Amino acid sequence: MHVVPIDTLESPGLADYSRLTDVALRRLSEPAGGLYIAESTKVISRAIAAGHRPRSVLLQEQWLPEVERLLAGFDVPVYVGSAELLEQLTGYNLHRGALAAMHRPPLASVEEVIAGATRIVVIEDVVDHTNVGAIFRSVAGIGADAVLVTPRCADPLYRRSVRVSMGTVLQVPWTRLPEWPEGADILKSAGFHIAALALADDAMTLDQLASDPPEKLAILLGAEGDGLSRAALRGADSVVTIPMMHGVDSLNVASASAVALWALRAP
Repeated sequence: MHVVPIDTLESPGLADYSRLTDVALRRLSEPAGGLYIAESTKVISRAIAAGHRPRSVLLQEQWLPEVERLLAGFDVPVYVGSAELLEQLTGYNLHRGALAAMHRPPLASVEEVIAGATRIVVIEDVVDHTNVGAIFRSVAGIGADAVLVTPRCADPLYRRSVRVSMGTVLQVPWTRLPEWPEGADILKSAGFHIAALALADDAMTLDQLASDPPEKLAILLGAEGDGLSRAALRGADSVVTIPMMHGVDSLNVASASAVALWALRAP
């Protein structure tokens, strides 16, 4: 690493941090389809441990010693500036230590990600990045093997998703399905029982499924409000509901993921 003091927003190399949207970062002509922003030294550490390559780092001077340890062996610029200047640049108070612009790794195929797995989560069209990050944290903490996201699902490497997940999106194997609901055929060919979490008159309860769970299980989660698509429900092997009380009909999708993962965890 080499330290680059900055005292102006016009300094070369700062464009990655200059209020760019994550969509813009993905479209940059970089290897592996673009960049993503890792926020905090903890997340940067997990990204590097996962084999992701930094392009640059942005921080205040007091965080240099910690970042020096993380970047040993990387010849990348580390831009150092005042808190006021960094807030002007990024648009928010940079209080989590550092930001790093990271090269996106190529996504693995669905077959590679689910090989050897017995519990996976499929996220259909959840567009709230906070929910996506929280689902990944549940997967990592409770112990599913992988996550698949549909083509229209929010980006797990969006800054908010990474932050809410506490960096676990960088630990959990995941990839994006090339198409959906047609992609369900890949899961069924691999022997997975697809259990859709949804409200339906003919749904079985989570307790019933947990009493005798399939050996290989894919838990299918849908978006807030609209829920799972009709096509996804038709393609599921079972529809499962979490019993509720006091007139509440359902949980937030991230909370529901945690409850279902715990109940259906592999023995």
